[in-house]
Amino acid sequence: MGFDLESLSEAASGAVGALVSTTILYPLDTCKSKYQAEVRAHHQQKYRNISDVLWEAISTRQVLSLYQGLGTKNLQSFISQFIYFYGYSFFKRLYLEKSGRKTIGTRANLLIAAAAGACTVIIIQPLDTASSRMQTSEFGKSRGLWKTLSEGTWSEAFDGLGISLLLTSNPSIQYTAFDQLKQRLLKARLKRKRGLGSSPEALSAFSAFMLGAVSKCIATFLTYPAIRCKVTIQAAKSEEEKTNAAQSKDQKSISGAVYAIWKREGLLGFYKGIAAQILKTVLSSALHLMIKEKISKTTWVLMLAFRRFLFMTPTRLKGV
Repeated sequence: MGFDLESLSEAASGAVGALVSTTILYPLDTCKSKYQAEVRAHHQQKYRNISDVLWEAISTRQVLSLYQGLGTKNLQSFISQFIYFYGYSFFKRLYLEKSGRKTIGTRANLLIAAAAGACTVIIIQPLDTASSRMQTSEFGKSRGLWKTLSEGTWSEAFDGLGISLLLTSNPSIQYTAFDQLKQRLLKARLKRKRGLGSSPEALSAFSAFMLGAVSKCIATFLTYPAIRCKVTIQAAKSEEEKTNAAQSKDQKSISGAVYAIWKREGLLGFYKGIAAQILKTVLSSALHLMIKEKISKTTWVLMLAFRRFLFMTPTRLKGV
């Protein structure tokens, strides 16, 4: 297939967009993760709501600790988005070349996105685990990337891998919800305009944005119990858990996390922190795509310049 410059450009712009959006929203992400990671009975909870996490950082003069693990998270975001966008673009081009088609269908698109997501998750899972542990550590006590990973075994670096693979279905759920909502909205408009000789063929920009946000909320709501379990599995051990190693080990499995949340917090515990999750997800997606679109042209020009320099002949280089 040669030098896939288009895939590389998409990957680079997507990675930079992820880097900027992650940095801007990181304090919110830290508060959300620490709030989600706490699994206790209601009368024993340290954090009653997500604002308690922020207040703890302020009252203990550890505001900068809201950024603990930022370097690892940015590294994870950059690598994951680069791999995802490159993998998606590569698989898409490969599919079009092998099938001989000019366009890609909905089902094939979802399968390609799932394949790219699965490859990404497997590669960056240790970084995902490390960043979660660093975020959920006590303020001021977070360790570096290497020390965080070296605390446990190699298999522990892949804690929550099964759930992470399951969560790659989130975009498929979002697209399905968006498509269903879109069809219902267009049918309703068609009924109102029946007899006028025209029918809406596409959504307006505002309608598409609103349906996109609603569909993302639906996908997040349906997958949130898995998200909550993943956070509790990957979270740093509290002092209580360190003294009770057996209980801590049980909670690091999927069944153990589900049982712990059910026993201590009940059914509603699986949706603890969902408002912050939706807020963070929607803002992150909007920022990421906006930044990616803004820099995509610049990235493409830089890639062309890089290729021109890279493939210069030795004679031309000497002439320069």
